[in-house]
Amino acid sequence: QVQLVESGGGLVQAGGSLRLSCAASGRTFSSYTMGWFRQTPGKEREFVAAISKSGGRTYYADSVKGRFTISRDNAKNTVYLQMNSLKPEDTAVYYCAAARGSWYEEYDYWGQGTQVTVSS
Repeated sequence: QVQLVESGGGLVQAGGSLRLSCAASGRTFSSYTMGWFRQTPGKEREFVAAISKSGGRTYYADSVKGRFTISRDNAKNTVYLQMNSLKPEDTAVYYCAAARGSWYEEYDYWGQGTQVTVSS
């Protein structure tokens, strides 16, 4: 199985930046599309960003486009989410996920989540 562990969450002021990391176990990391999702209490889980297996294609929710950047380093089995110009509405638990298929298909593995809080 693939195990995912997120890190890098914390408290930041509006307008600030954070970089989230997701470390994957296993030896088939490059076989997975990787995605980031977020969830706030009382709301459905929301897609944030995804990156193709080779890193050649990226996809973003409209709410974060231009502010967030997803990247991956297959040699390190790690995917990143660089978050700039953070807003209070970005506050959520952020989850890393892996999919055997494309970014728009079901994700098969999930991390435990990391809390991001943006203060105003």
